[in-house]
Amino acid sequence: MPLDLSDESQYDRARLRQWARGRARSAGVDRRDLLRLFAAGAAAGTLGLGAAGTAAAAGTTEAAAAAGPTGTADLPGVVKPLPPELFTIRGTNAETKFAALRGTGQLTPLDRFFVRNHTATPRLDKDAWRLKVWGDALSRGPVEFSYDRLRALPAVERTLFIECAGNGRSFYTTQQGQTVAGTAWTLGAIGVAHWRGARLSDVLRRAGVTREAVDVLPRGLDDEVVTNGVNLGRVRRPLPVSKALDDVILAYEMNGEPLPADHGGPVRVVVPDWIGISSIKWVGDIEVSGQPLYTPWNTDLYRLFGPDQPPQGSAPLTRQTLKSAFELELGATVPVHRPQLLTGRSWSGAAPVHQVEVSTDGGARWRRARLHDVPRRGSWVRWSVPWTPRTPGATALLARATDATGRTQPETAAHNTQGYLFDGVVRHPVTVV
Repeated sequence: MPLDLSDESQYDRARLRQWARGRARSAGVDRRDLLRLFAAGAAAGTLGLGAAGTAAAAGTTEAAAAAGPTGTADLPGVVKPLPPELFTIRGTNAETKFAALRGTGQLTPLDRFFVRNHTATPRLDKDAWRLKVWGDALSRGPVEFSYDRLRALPAVERTLFIECAGNGRSFYTTQQGQTVAGTAWTLGAIGVAHWRGARLSDVLRRAGVTREAVDVLPRGLDDEVVTNGVNLGRVRRPLPVSKALDDVILAYEMNGEPLPADHGGPVRVVVPDWIGISSIKWVGDIEVSGQPLYTPWNTDLYRLFGPDQPPQGSAPLTRQTLKSAFELELGATVPVHRPQLLTGRSWSGAAPVHQVEVSTDGGARWRRARLHDVPRRGSWVRWSVPWTPRTPGATALLARATDATGRTQPETAAHNTQGYLFDGVVRHPVTVV
């Protein structure tokens, strides 16, 4: 049976094998530099941007501490305001505070959607923006699309979450006592939006994609990324042509508004079901290749390393895992004997979440939460459970989800040194007074 390369795991495994055997072309980075970067990362148990992320995590400051006189956090490279009641600053990134989502509905409002930047947000004029589609597997290329020409194509709309592969990373350390590298996210590196845009398949067909096409490589217009002395170029991650012709969107609207700069405006790629790095922001060109393509963002920077992983690292990362989060500040104080309505959200990269259980006594007893959304793939479900605290003191709230595959969040997550794929049940501390 042939591999289904629209499945992210199979695709990345195949490209890694091909690249190791010299059968996949390194797109934009010298093969010797990639080998040096890969060898250094494997020896250290972390790769490239993971190591850079350690420094960012070590320098993390709370948004309140960075707030300027206007009450917004000072984060050069991000355009939108970052008030401390909505965001925590983490390096070049801004994490959504889950408590700020309470009562906001299923879609994440634009003013509190998380920001994940490798460098800084570019300011691009939509009227001057152009998308160049080129490569050796086109019959009519290169072809250029203006913003208006792209919007003239038939539009598609989808409600989908985008989540950073390292979301939940900090809990490896705070709950499991394990050292990891990378941005110290709690659970706020995710957002659900209603996207509107053109089908990538329509763009590729107008450019004359041929049967010889193998990989499709979108590239961003943000600054080049340099790590460990290697210039990795602009952020880019190839897709198999089968996925590109299936459900990928070139989005120009988000929640009914023009796509904001911090979220990839004027146009970004949205790749359903794949990890966030696949959804390239500020897309400026797309290469359509008749050869397998390989970049650091295919596999090098998104693999698992550590004592419980193979010596040369795991197979490439697959889609995100199960998670649950309370819409409540970590360490919140709640009054004794007063009824509370605990609310939260759960999601899975593999299948819709169909059950959520909550414990208000540190895991001794569990009860089912009420779901407020019809479970759908690619989105989260909101839930609630009533609680009247009876005893003063410190306790932990826990929530665990089960998705349609039958998988339930485990008590602990499998350790890896880059802190990817945290899926353990989070112990949410509160104090009853």
